[in-house]
Amino acid sequence: MFGALSDGREVTRYTLRNRSGLVVKLIDFGGIITEIHTPDRAGELGDIVLGYDNLAQYEQDAAYFGALVGRYANRICQSRFSLDGRSVALAPNDGAHHLHGGPIGFNKVLWKGEPFASEGSRGVALTYRSKNMEQGYPGTVEVRATYELNDENELLFGFSAVTDAPTPINLTQHSYFNLSGAPDILSHQLRINAHFVTAIDAESIPLGIAMPVDGTPFDFRTARSIGEGIGQEHAQLKNGQGYDHNFVLTRHGADELVCAATLHEPTSGRVLELFTQEPGVQFYSGNFLDGALGGKRRRYGHRSGLCLEPQHFPDSPNQPQFPSTILRPGQTYATQSKYVFSCAARLPGDQHGGGP
Repeated sequence: MFGALSDGREVTRYTLRNRSGLVVKLIDFGGIITEIHTPDRAGELGDIVLGYDNLAQYEQDAAYFGALVGRYANRICQSRFSLDGRSVALAPNDGAHHLHGGPIGFNKVLWKGEPFASEGSRGVALTYRSKNMEQGYPGTVEVRATYELNDENELLFGFSAVTDAPTPINLTQHSYFNLSGAPDILSHQLRINAHFVTAIDAESIPLGIAMPVDGTPFDFRTARSIGEGIGQEHAQLKNGQGYDHNFVLTRHGADELVCAATLHEPTSGRVLELFTQEPGVQFYSGNFLDGALGGKRRRYGHRSGLCLEPQHFPDSPNQPQFPSTILRPGQTYATQSKYVFSCAARLPGDQHGGGP
């Protein structure tokens, strides 16, 4: 047990370990990953995700630390869209816009957890019934999420869903990573498998166009430090107050599990790789962390963690040129991603360095 919610319901914590000593802890409230412990190059385990010390903090959290996000990850403009000729109004929670499923998204509900194990892996399956008109979404949706840690140092996470009425669905995992525990993530080396990003306006709503990364601070096709470009003068960096953009992944097959991003922290040697079937990944550089939040014996200052969120594109229900996120009766939404953990002195392609 991890504690009790304000309404008295008990929350369970699950601990996954593999034969290499990696540890992943998660709770059935919000499907939240609370801890991930991986070794540095000296073999010392360290927790590489931001999080809180108790359940009350997670219940009040507005930063989505470690959360399972839905019914729709990212933003929907003006909290409304048209579906099959009728207007659908959602609950706003980001000014006039709808963000990460609304005020009570999947990160704020209690899931039903069921541990499982097989040779070489152990995991937890989480299920939740999202009722018709929850946060304004049409249709009752049966959702299943799984977290599975195997002995190859991979944390697989997948989502599936069915619905009884047409509805948009776009689920993701929202952990904040800091591979060294340093005050910020600017020295982390990042590579993203993308030639384009979806440009945004000053309210982080997609403009509907794909901006080439070539010649911009958004070019992570070769590994570079996050600090190298984040302070440059660029309209898109100004709009996002840093990196807070959907990168359009380069892929050859719709169901292909591609390497979306590789993150390397030179001091610890830790490496995180993200593989996904999703068409995009949101890179968020912790721009709105300001020291007000804290846990695990530290305050979370500006850019003290980063997110790499596999997803369909923001505002897709209002952007017909984007890949569709509409799930219909008789269809099954299914997507798979994984984090792969390792250590390295240097990554191939690490040709850049320095700070902002």
